Amino acid sequence: MAPERSVPINTIEITEKAADKVRKFAADKGMEKFGLKVAVKGGGCSGLTYVLDIVEGAEEDDKVIVHHGVEVYVPKKAFVFLAGTVLDFSDGLNGKGFEFSNPNAAKTCGCGTSFSV
Repeated sequence: MAPERSVPINTIEITEKAADKVRKFAADKGMEKFGLKVAVKGGGCSGLTYVLDIVEGAEEDDKVIVHHGVEVYVPKKAFVFLAGTVLDFSDGLNGKGFEFSNPNAAKTCGCGTSFSV
């Protein structure tokens, strides 16, 4: 699990390690201009599921946040569920992938990909 940090509730944070992985995945796809779309959708065992995608640019209603040189795009309707979240990347023994530390999540599932508020 990612370390607990205090992130202002008007933003989300992407760690340097996560930003490096996003840049690597974008380079692997041959993308020169890119950003990370972070959203939520209904589903999963806890009610809401995180959605990550490397995209070419923000949509009109996206909030744009820049950390470690990577643009993060968050749809306005998803921002209320994600404000204050830290997105990290783990490649340790307990699994590999992006991890969310979301202060808004009242309950999470065992795999860490869904939550409820």
